[in-house]
Amino acid sequence: MTPAALPAEPAQLLEMYRSMVQIRTFEDTVQKLYEKALVHGSTHLCQGQEAVAVGWAAALTPDDYTSYTYRGHGHALARGMSPEAAFAEILGRSTGVNRGKGGSMHLTDARLGLMGCFAIVGSGLPVAVGLGRGAQLRRETRVSVTFFGDGASNIGAFHESLNLAAIWKAPVIFVCENNLYGEYSRINLTTTVDDIAVRATAYAMPSQIVDGNDVQAVYQAAQTVVERARTGGGPTLVECKTYRQRGHSRSDAGAYRPPEEVTSWLARDPLIITRRQLLDSGSVTSADIAAVDDSVATAIANAAAAAEQAPWPDLAEITRDVHA
Repeated sequence: MTPAALPAEPAQLLEMYRSMVQIRTFEDTVQKLYEKALVHGSTHLCQGQEAVAVGWAAALTPDDYTSYTYRGHGHALARGMSPEAAFAEILGRSTGVNRGKGGSMHLTDARLGLMGCFAIVGSGLPVAVGLGRGAQLRRETRVSVTFFGDGASNIGAFHESLNLAAIWKAPVIFVCENNLYGEYSRINLTTTVDDIAVRATAYAMPSQIVDGNDVQAVYQAAQTVVERARTGGGPTLVECKTYRQRGHSRSDAGAYRPPEEVTSWLARDPLIITRRQLLDSGSVTSADIAAVDDSVATAIANAAAAAEQAPWPDLAEITRDVHA
């Protein structure tokens, strides 16, 4: 029987808050770097979705696998990627996590369980099933978690992956970050169901809907689902309802979104919710929260400055790590 999930203690919640602020500040800085013409290629930022990445990361062990999308900076940072190495990668510098050859949409580090940041919609799902099945065959207790957007639930790889994971009872967790928009199209224009979670029914798979802007809710749901997968209970589909506060990519102003919708979701910003929870705990003060904000701002500014000064890759790098 899966033990009941526990809420985070104030000290742990404050650490989750720190991680979310780090992601938010990192993403805001990436946007500024892009505006300075220092980011080549596209960037897809995740302001507003930080609670999903942080809540799940807190429930995983270093050995667990993660695959995620091109909107994946937050997942990489939540699982321990160095902000300086991430900035350097996005800027194409040799000190980047992939020596500057992957860029914004390929922040990957297998040493951190970050097994793939996929630019092709939905392509991380079958990879996650393979990773989970491999762990299962090796009789390991690792779980494989894959993150994807609501739009990916409409492609074949989604259904094939859920079907295989269910058949094998593999330790795979499918986490839909439902931010209401598949690129520029609202979910009601492309999908016939309001809740992606109901699609698990076709595969006799348990599912759950979670408030993706509440890191406590995400963390508690993640604990239960991860433990189920780790102890042989098989896969689960979890839908985290959240909202991206910016447009789809670097140059999208998001003007197609109703202003009242944006205002409503901004009032439920994950950082606002977590600050309120921390203060309500009685163990954390406004000064404590301000200290976290200030320390993160300094650390991110220093990391970005260091990345800007990092060298470009040597021309010889062009043929390294390339399959003939």
